Amino acid sequence: MGDVLIDIVDWMSSLPPFMAYLTILVVAYLENVIPPVPGDMLVVFGGYMAGLGLLNPWLVVLLATIGGSLGFLTMYGIGYKVGQGLMDPHRYRWLPKQKFEVVKGQLQKWGFKLVAANRFLSGLRSVISLTVGMAHMSFNQTAFWCSVSALVWTALITTAGFYVGENWGVVGEYLRGYGTAVTSVILLFVAFKGIRYNMDRKRKEIGN
Repeated sequence: MGDVLIDIVDWMSSLPPFMAYLTILVVAYLENVIPPVPGDMLVVFGGYMAGLGLLNPWLVVLLATIGGSLGFLTMYGIGYKVGQGLMDPHRYRWLPKQKFEVVKGQLQKWGFKLVAANRFLSGLRSVISLTVGMAHMSFNQTAFWCSVSALVWTALITTAGFYVGENWGVVGEYLRGYGTAVTSVILLFVAFKGIRYNMDRKRKEIGN
């Protein structure tokens, strides 16, 4: 667990319930806008606090869902407004543009099913929301499916924190391992697509 997360957890432990709920809402929102923010871990900790009777588990799930959904829709709005400008090779160089291409292809194949699965795809959540906005997909359907995804995910990790008690940090270890595995698969897929693209291009050049 990072020092920042430890500080947040220590600080949150001393808060009155209202401020703890507000923290969960804000951090769940920021996780989608600024991916390094440890939103999932804080939700797990919220589940642990609920298990101690300090918080209401239903409110933890509700606020985390609202925060996550609003964060997703914020990035959707940015993608909708900026559009393909995000793919300009001379601008926004910090964005993982290869991932955008992968998500774009998957959106064409799976549509809103990918939005519904976004919370389970660590490393792609923000990319999916931006790409869905860039594609100008229906706002209403996007809002519905990203909310369903956030609800299911936050309910699972809140429940985990609730039942594992003082071992809630173990859930975080599993989440980090899960996130690393998903990110590794994504990077391998991107590399495979890149190699295949270059091989196809060379074949075409030889053929001409």
